[in-house]
Amino acid sequence: MTQSAAGPEVQTVSDAIAVERTLAGEREAYRVLVERHSRNVYRLAYRITGNRHDAEEVVQEAFLRAYQKLRQFAGQANFGTWVYRIAANYAIDRIRQRSSEDSRRQTQSRAPEGGLDADPVAIAPDPAPSPERLAQSAQLGAKMQEALATLTPAERTAIVMRHWEGCAIEEIAAVLKSNTNATKNTVFRAVAKLRKALEPFVAGRPAARAMGTES
Repeated sequence: MTQSAAGPEVQTVSDAIAVERTLAGEREAYRVLVERHSRNVYRLAYRITGNRHDAEEVVQEAFLRAYQKLRQFAGQANFGTWVYRIAANYAIDRIRQRSSEDSRRQTQSRAPEGGLDADPVAIAPDPAPSPERLAQSAQLGAKMQEALATLTPAERTAIVMRHWEGCAIEEIAAVLKSNTNATKNTVFRAVAKLRKALEPFVAGRPAARAMGTES
């Protein structure tokens, strides 16, 4: 996971030092961790939940939970991975809750926001895209959101973490509270569903490359 741009203090203070200072009572030190990792957490949350409102809620809740449980984290290797996992778990809970509240919201398509969901453009790269190509990319973005909304929470989380965020199978399995073999099957099942949904848009392109499903 790449770090987002931030001020000099955020760039120079390590996660370990920021955690140590926070536990010592320096609340401002926690701001370093939030500013460093919030963009990546938001990106994950948006791709799992599919909308900005839920993504923002996930980010706030993830960092709140991380702060409340920070002493449990002390001694773990990577704060970014830890808060990422908290966010993924909460995002799963959020979309399950949303589904029970209003299943129609899952069918709403949304265009990519702020460059965070530029994956449909990456599927059809072009150094000088024509208006037709740009229109096709917008349609593909909407179709991608519709397709993702049809996946189960576990499938959606698995494919987002694996093929958009580059997480290891073991990390995804921990989030899903599953084993590696079952998690691999979840990823493959999600890939198959997305391939089928996007087939009209990626015809003529290598399926694995287009969907980012190569091993």
